[in-house]
Amino acid sequence: MAFTLAEVLITLGIIGVVAAMTIPVLIQNYRNSVAETRLKKFYSVMNQAILQSVVDNGEFENWSYFNNGIQDDEGNYINQADENDKSFQKYLAPYLKITHKKESKDADGNKIILYFLADGSAFAFNALENRDITFYPKNPEKCIEKANGAMASIRGICYFSFEFYPIDGKSPNWKYLYKKGMEPTLYAWDGNENTLYTDGTRGCNINTGGQYCTAIIQRNGWKVPTNYPRKISF
Repeated sequence: MAFTLAEVLITLGIIGVVAAMTIPVLIQNYRNSVAETRLKKFYSVMNQAILQSVVDNGEFENWSYFNNGIQDDEGNYINQADENDKSFQKYLAPYLKITHKKESKDADGNKIILYFLADGSAFAFNALENRDITFYPKNPEKCIEKANGAMASIRGICYFSFEFYPIDGKSPNWKYLYKKGMEPTLYAWDGNENTLYTDGTRGCNINTGGQYCTAIIQRNGWKVPTNYPRKISF
């Protein structure tokens, strides 16, 4: 049975509409899946490395690893990328499979060092201290460029925040890290699940810093929840 030109055009139009509706969903599902898989793996391999280092180097309190913010005589914070690298090479790098490292800059123009893993993901320490760790599931330099000077705008989108600071047992702000390994950022969290979304400074929504986005995914079994406020993109 032959089809008329009108019938063919109508069919093609329907196919086009269906494709336009489904392809963006498939792409987003793929991006979510990449982020989920690599976030979970990064969390696992980093904490395995930390545990192995404790066996070889003793408890955290005895480490010379932690670099806090240091100011010069004029009150300006000093870049610590090189010191962070020294700490990393001594305490964690021996237990990780880093394919290569590369000097780069964060969105504020500060020197950082990107450490690449075999799956194409990468991570870096904060330029001014090494408590804060940023993880890029894919295309780290493209992600930094996308920030255009405002890292908060792409946190929880193409990079995710972690912390490793197990030695402060006095400040309530660090209580979710004390004597633990690397964890999703929960600095100053009040323990309320809703605050992970609504906190005016670190909540995971379109208007704030987004530091708590990683914790939301972790607490959902390393799956991006259906109500996740940001759109993952690399």
